[in-house]
Amino acid sequence: MINIEELTDFIVEAKSKTYVGDGAKLPASRQGSHDIGHQRGAWRYLDSYFGGRDFAGQEAVWHHDKPCWAMNYFGRIVRPDLIDEQRAGTVIRAALQTMYREKGHFLGGMEYQHAYGCYIDSSRGETEHFSGREIIFVDGEEAYELDYRGGLIIP
Repeated sequence: MINIEELTDFIVEAKSKTYVGDGAKLPASRQGSHDIGHQRGAWRYLDSYFGGRDFAGQEAVWHHDKPCWAMNYFGRIVRPDLIDEQRAGTVIRAALQTMYREKGHFLGGMEYQHAYGCYIDSSRGETEHFSGREIIFVDGEEAYELDYRGGLIIP
């Protein structure tokens, strides 16, 4: 059985070094996908997504080459008159860097104020099984949204 604390620590490390840390792009694993990944020892992480302004993707973790965890997500700009994908990305990266550093976790309970908007991430559950939502408000209006869910993969 997977050690949940080790898995959580690896997920936070991988997320910090890929999307949030502007990690190196990998060759597309599926036609049209954008892929970024991280590996340390027996652990391997892949984030593979489609789109840009509006996007869908999946993150997965393997331990000793066996899939053990995954998360699916769909995000979109709700109000392009209030925020564009570059500004949304700036807010998200700054908020997630803070969450990973301060909480040592990747799930919700986070509010982050940025010049481009207010980021809120709320979730329920833990690494084993969870769902959540991140939102960016600009001038009190919901301008960006992303829904996610995931957990352990049990054969």
